[in-house]
Amino acid sequence: MSLIITPRQFAQRAEFYHQLAQLTSAGIGVLPALEQIKRNPPARSFREPIQRLLDELAQGRTLAGSLQQLDAWLPEFDIALIDAGERSGRLDACFRLLADYYNDQARITKQMISQLMYPVGLVHFAVLVFIIVLPFAKSQFNTNLIPLFLVKAALALAPLYLATAFIIYATQSRHGENWRALVESLLRWIPLLGKARHFLALARFSAALEALISAGVNIIQAWDLAGKASGSPALARAVASMKPRVVTGQTPAEEIRKHSVFPDLFANLYASGEVSGKLDETLRRLYAHYQEEGAHKLHAFAQWMPRLIYALVAAMVAYYVIQFWIGYFNQISTITGGF
Repeated sequence: MSLIITPRQFAQRAEFYHQLAQLTSAGIGVLPALEQIKRNPPARSFREPIQRLLDELAQGRTLAGSLQQLDAWLPEFDIALIDAGERSGRLDACFRLLADYYNDQARITKQMISQLMYPVGLVHFAVLVFIIVLPFAKSQFNTNLIPLFLVKAALALAPLYLATAFIIYATQSRHGENWRALVESLLRWIPLLGKARHFLALARFSAALEALISAGVNIIQAWDLAGKASGSPALARAVASMKPRVVTGQTPAEEIRKHSVFPDLFANLYASGEVSGKLDETLRRLYAHYQEEGAHKLHAFAQWMPRLIYALVAAMVAYYVIQFWIGYFNQISTITGGF
C-alpha cells in the first residue's frame, strides 16, 4: 500500500476501522468481519493485504501478530493499539478509536490543503511574473533567454518542492523508532502542532491503558503495551525507564511525576485514581480530555499555518515589487542623466 499522505487515503483507513468496529461490536468474529470487508473494501488496494491477513490468521496467529507479517501495511502504533485491544477483549473500542483518529487526520489534512491552495498558487504566480515575464519583457522579448528564465524559476521553486517532499517523507509513521523519535523531538518545538501531537499520544495511551487494566492485564505489562500503543517514542521510552522501579515496588503514580512527558494534570489525576481505586474511570476522563485538547490544537494549527504561509508569500511578493520599481526608477534616472 502507498504511504498515507492524502485525505482520501486517511478516510479509507478510517472507513476500514469503522467497518471492523461495527461488525465486531455486533458480535461478528474478526475472521468473518474481514471476509465481509474484503468483498466490499474501502478501496481495491485493500483486498490483497486483507487476503494476506486472513491467510496469516488461518495459521493460528493473533490479529496483531498477523498484522506484523504484512510488511508495514499498518503503522506500528496501530498494531500496538490493536494488540492492546486483543489482549483486553475490547477490539471494537480500539477499532473505533482508530477510526476516529484517521477521520480527524483526513479532515485536518483536507482543511490544510484547501487553505494552502491560494498561497501556493500565489508563490507560482509571483515566480512566473517576477522571474519569467518581467525579465523577458526587460530583455526586449529575446527568445534566446527563455531557457535561462525557466531554469531560474525552477531553481526558485526547487527548495519549496524539496522541503514539501522531505516533510511528507519524514512524518510517515512506518519509519523506525529512532527516526520517529528525532521527528517527534523536532516537531515538539512547533507551536500548536507539538502540543497537539503530544496530547493525542496521551489520549491513545490512556485509552489503551484503561482497556488493558479493565481486562485484568498485569499493570506492568499494561503500561508497556500502552506505551507502544501511544505512537510516541518519548512516552514509550519513559514507560520503559519506569519498569525496573515499578517491578521493585514503586507505583506508577510515583514514577510518572519524574517524567516531563506526563503533564501535571495527568500525574495528579492518575494518582487520585490509583488511590481511590477508580483508575479505569480516571483514565477514561484523561482520554476524553487529551483527545479534545489535542484535536482542538490540531485544528488551530491547520487554520493558522496557511495564514502564516500566505503572510510570508505576500511579504516575498511585496519585496519583488519594491525591487522591480527600484530597478525601473534607476533605469529611468540613468536614461535621463539624473535629471
